[in-house]
Amino acid sequence: MSDQRASDEVTALGCGWAAPGISQGRHDMKVYLMTDLEGVAGVLNFEDWCTPQSRYYEMAKEFLTEEVNAAVAGFYAAGATSVLVADGHGYGALNPKLLDPRAELLRGWATSWPLGLEEGYDLIAWVGQHAKARTPCAHLAHTQGFNYLDLSINGVSIGEFGQLAMCASELGIRAVFASGDKAFSEEARALVTGIEAVAVKRGNRPGTGDECGAETYGKRNLGAIHLQPELARARIREGAERAVRRARTESFGLIPLKAPFERAALFRGKDGSGRTISRESHPTSVIALMGMPFKPVPLAPDDPALRRLTDG
Repeated sequence: MSDQRASDEVTALGCGWAAPGISQGRHDMKVYLMTDLEGVAGVLNFEDWCTPQSRYYEMAKEFLTEEVNAAVAGFYAAGATSVLVADGHGYGALNPKLLDPRAELLRGWATSWPLGLEEGYDLIAWVGQHAKARTPCAHLAHTQGFNYLDLSINGVSIGEFGQLAMCASELGIRAVFASGDKAFSEEARALVTGIEAVAVKRGNRPGTGDECGAETYGKRNLGAIHLQPELARARIREGAERAVRRARTESFGLIPLKAPFERAALFRGKDGSGRTISRESHPTSVIALMGMPFKPVPLAPDDPALRRLTDG
């Protein structure tokens, strides 16, 4: 698909979707729920918990699925009429057998962005999300992979949450709920005014880790204090229900977007050296921009993107 065609299509999808669920005269409430694994209570590190070869991988999948079920229960208690659960962990991290039968499961999408999100959904939410790369006191923080140093759109540093939340805002779909580690919950609130965010654990290592290469950074932010999983689920259920109830009467959850859009992605080198940067732009669409391939080139020491990180 050409960039222009993608832009035309997403523009058409966005028409008439400001503050869905309030002024559209509709009685249904469709929720798209994105999931990840590293932000789940009880998931302690990447090596032992987050890959098919990990010794506790099945337990991690169970923990995530039960957190998802808690959110689904909260959504339905508040009047949601359908919930689509997207498995967003690279290796897959949901156990379909344990999933609440009221929810549908999405694994894999026809196009890269916006990850199966489309016209017709009223709200978007996240469970198991981790903080973006460079976040102090975050647990298992990263953006896509541990090789990312930072990713920004129009100068706003964002992680995996922010990328999808911006795409959702382009479609007029409101971001209303998110759960993960404490640093991530703060990240979500800073980007999306009014979002309900629930913390189920908190990382305990300060600093950004800018001195690290990809492999070293992946082993850096392993320490955290976790809620007991059943307590985490109870808080998720309460927060999810509260989010949808608020969404029925309050207008919140859209990120203000102003075209044109520029993406800057900075990548870690080996042990902090040999960094690269990739810049892409699109005149009208965040979604089309996110679908563009990266083309990294060496990062100059005086690059404005690097100065922004140092100053910020």
